[in-house]
Amino acid sequence: MKKILVTGIGGNVGQGIVRNVRNIPGHTFFIVGTNSEAVSAGNYLCDKVYEVPYAFDENYIPRILEICKAESVDLILPSTDYETYYLGSNKAILPTVACADGHISQIFLDKYITFQHFSKHNIPFAESVLPSEYKGQFTSYIVKPREGRGSRNLFFNPENVTGFSDDYVVQKLYKGIEITTAFYVLNNGQNIGHITFERELSSGATSKCEVKFEYDEWAEKTIKQMINTFHLKGPCNIQSIVTENGEIYPFEINGRFSGTNSIRAQFGFEDIRYAVEEHLLGITPAKPVIRPGSAMRILLDIIYPNTALKDIKDNSSPHYLY
Repeated sequence: MKKILVTGIGGNVGQGIVRNVRNIPGHTFFIVGTNSEAVSAGNYLCDKVYEVPYAFDENYIPRILEICKAESVDLILPSTDYETYYLGSNKAILPTVACADGHISQIFLDKYITFQHFSKHNIPFAESVLPSEYKGQFTSYIVKPREGRGSRNLFFNPENVTGFSDDYVVQKLYKGIEITTAFYVLNNGQNIGHITFERELSSGATSKCEVKFEYDEWAEKTIKQMINTFHLKGPCNIQSIVTENGEIYPFEINGRFSGTNSIRAQFGFEDIRYAVEEHLLGITPAKPVIRPGSAMRILLDIIYPNTALKDIKDNSSPHYLY
């Protein structure tokens, strides 16, 4: 049986990846989950779970190598930004990793550097400056961490921008509809397709979304520019704002599988399956046919009768969903 390691199973991205792997028709995989905590909501989805250090810890890659050797892992599917960077930077010593090379992930980790690269190649992106360079260029603006994720530590129109270090970035604040566009680039450089959702967020994650087709022309043009510029491979996601006059400004790029992976698979875009087919099964994925629809997320409980938290292992621990 082929073995797939999925990182970050404590988060919604990792959990979605595991569910998508389980749903690939005609195949059964042994799933090894890793997380920075030994027990998380993702344990019940995995056949084996390991605790690992944070990705920036010097022991992270040695620990991943140790796990891959012990479990004979065939494919790694990263779910978090820093893991994508460090795993992508160490592809030469790891099993196959489904993500862009490390130097590309490093660009996307930093919103200001992303802006600089997009501007250099005439690809639209939210206007951005460092706090030390801010001279009142924007009527309305947002200050956010350059490497932050999940809508944390955001400051809207703060009076004293100079009070922020250059670990932050000042972005022009565009008002409008938020969209998220996912695409997948095969090893041969071909974009297999894309899907775009209009979405609402709750605590930094998608809570409601609807498939939209009216942004397809913009998406195809932007994705083509990104592939030609960055020589992308694997999954990627563009987060953008659509203004009232129809202009579209990306403000963040994720060079990995993103949080709506479990939802978009239900509407015809199965980027987890594409990665498994391409890297593990030797199958060229078919182009997706996107279906209309919408989705909402709800909370579910995982109940472990007569089991202490410290004793929860993986999907072998007796449990039920409620």
